[in-house]
This record gives sequence, C-alpha cells and structure tokens, in this order.
Amino acid sequence: MAPRLHHIYWNFLERVKLLGAAKRIIGRKNFVDALKELRPDVLISTHPHLNHGFFEIAKKTLGDQLKCVTYCGELYGGYGFSRQWVNPESDCFIGAVQEACDAAKSLSMPDDRNWVGGFLLKPPFYSGRISEEERVRFIREELNMDPDRFILVLGTGANGANNHLEKLEFIYSHGIRPQVVALCARNNLIYDAINIWDSRHPSMRVQPMRYYDKMFKLLQCATAVVARPGTGLTSEAIYLGCPIISNGIGGLMPQEIITVKYCRKHHLGLEIKRAGELPGIIKRWMDHPEEIRAIRENLAKVKPERTPIDILAKISQIVNEGKQARGDGVG
Repeated sequence: MAPRLHHIYWNFLERVKLLGAAKRIIGRKNFVDALKELRPDVLISTHPHLNHGFFEIAKKTLGDQLKCVTYCGELYGGYGFSRQWVNPESDCFIGAVQEACDAAKSLSMPDDRNWVGGFLLKPPFYSGRISEEERVRFIREELNMDPDRFILVLGTGANGANNHLEKLEFIYSHGIRPQVVALCARNNLIYDAINIWDSRHPSMRVQPMRYYDKMFKLLQCATAVVARPGTGLTSEAIYLGCPIISNGIGGLMPQEIITVKYCRKHHLGLEIKRAGELPGIIKRWMDHPEEIRAIRENLAKVKPERTPIDILAKISQIVNEGKQARGDGVG
C-alpha cells in the first residue's frame, strides 16, 4: 500500500475501532478457550488494536487476577500515534521512550501505571559494543570494504520493497563514491539487479545482502543508514548510535510521521523526500565528519538505559503486587 493511501486506512481504523469492544471480536470463543486452558498471570499486547476488546474479554474470563499490560514501541505522540494504544483501565502502559508515555498520559493513562521501559530489540543488541579490532575485521572480511571509508547502509522492509537502484544512480551520477551495503531482505529480483549494477560500476563498491541477521554488527560499522522511518530499524540505529537518513520517498505513513518527529526533535540525522536529495547529504557528511560525530553524540543521549530485563522485572512486579493484594503466594 502506498504511504499516502495508508492515511485513509489508518484513519478508518482510528474511527471505527474494529477491535475496541469484546462483542466485535470474531473468534473470541477461541481466545476464551485459550485463556481458560493457559490461565496466564499476565497478558501483554504489543499492537495498538489489542488493548481494548481483548483485554475486556480476558478480564471477564479470568478476573482481576490477570494483569493486562501494553508495550508500545512508538517514539512520539500526535497524529500517527494511535489512540488504540492506550487503555486507561489496563494495569500498565510501557512506552519505549518518554515521548510515548507523554502521549499515553494525554490519552488519560494514569501516571502510576505509565512507565518508560526502553526498546525491545533482539538479544545481540544487548551484548555490548564490538571492539575496534572486531569492527575492522567485520568490515574487511564480511563486507569486503575499507574500514576507513564512508559506509552507507540502504535499509529495506521485510518484503524487500525499496528504491535502492534509484538512490545508487543518483549517488553515482553526482560523482560521490561511498561504500554501500544494500539490504534486500528476501527480494531476489532486487538482489540480482544490484549485483548487475555493481558489476557495471566498478568505481563504486556496492554489496547487496539478502535477509541479514547481524544488524547489531552492521549498524556499528556503518557511517549512516537510510531507512523508512518505522520504529524497528530506527530503534536499532538509535541504540547502536548510527546516524539516520529517514527515507520519505513517496510520502510518509502516519506511524512514520511520528518517528520522523522524534528524530527531528533530538537531531538524530536528516531526511529525504526524493532520491536526488541523498547525494548532497552524503557529500556533506563525507566533507564534514564532525557533523556525524555530533549526531552520534545526540544518539548516545537518547539511547534508553533500560533493557528487556528491566521490562520483565517491571511486569513481574505488577503480577506479584497483584498476588500480594489478594493474599496469594508470590511467584
């Protein structure tokens, strides 16, 4: 779906609230059966449309002994932050950043159940930064690139939808020669096309990659990343201190707008609306590396201190406090 068309879809869901009440949920019997069989201590939602109707069903089925918690990875409030994220009756709203919790507060989430928890990233992201020696080895051996030169990562979605070739053509035509890692996910057509492009442009090193599971290393080795401003890759880049070029080509979806607002507020990079704007940014950063250093300092300032371990501890605390209030044994 084109980004601009997504606004129609998003606003429709905001107004209709298809899953806002228990009676509207198709298949609720299966959900009730699963609850009765599993009898969980806590139900955790990570999607905006699961925080009302499903929580209502769960509470009616298992009572107040069940704790209902929302984890929200969004980075900013306003248009693009779904009202469905917030259920003031839930036991806790956990926001990735303070701005998400501020948005929840504006939608009537009580302060005592509104908590900043940090990002939920894959385990390797919390294993510590790689050493300089490992960085050099990774760039030379896995990327076949020069660790002393500019490395640009072109990000992509899981389906491989991107405009990599257009960006590469603009970069090349402007006489700029960064080293480029082009993520292609599982899009074999794009992967093959970039390989062909690379063979025809030997003066510019371009490495296409299929689905890649070492982003925690790649982003530490990159000078900058171009990415659609979703929360996933943006949060990864923030956590690892990789300057961000937000890809707004074709327009922004509502959820992407709030990510861009967060990056603007904290000066975490720049943004493009057309592929032709990319070469100017790269040249500017190649000529003025002090700008990259300043952005990295800003990224370090907003890197969340809390980790998934802290989130688990918070959820465990909520469950145990509920058990203590009922006089049950604490697990």
